Amino acid sequence: MVLAIGVFVSTAHAQPAQAEKSSAPVKMVPVVATPTRYLPNRLPKRARMYFGGIWGVDSLRIKRVESGEIIRFSWRVLDADKAKELNDKKAEPALIDPQARVSLVVPSLEQVGQLRQSAPPEAGKSYWMAFSNQGRLVKRGDRVSVLIGQFRADGLVVE
Repeated sequence: MVLAIGVFVSTAHAQPAQAEKSSAPVKMVPVVATPTRYLPNRLPKRARMYFGGIWGVDSLRIKRVESGEIIRFSWRVLDADKAKELNDKKAEPALIDPQARVSLVVPSLEQVGQLRQSAPPEAGKSYWMAFSNQGRLVKRGDRVSVLIGQFRADGLVVE
């Protein structure tokens, strides 16, 4: 331990002396951040197989849009017959956030109707619905559940 302290003290004294000896200007190299490929909402393989096999959908995503006032749930259809329930107008969708203790609904506007797609699903196409997040109670990073009729997706992370 004494030896380690002695080495540390001697190198600390040697560095300023070396810095004084060199008169060359020091160049600062800018640090360039590299983009990450981190996907916070990636479902486990079993969950992807379940949603693809039972419900005919994949690429489930939950994203905050419009400064957090709206939460957008989107999915891609693999099998149109299995995915019919997600586009059913009679099914009342809900987004549940146990952390914030709220249940969000799809708003219905006078001239537009519900903020969701309800056309018959087609394989290979993506669909979405928007949940009203008044008060911005659901935040980025929260784990939420989406319920649409018999369909239920738990543990989706809000992006």
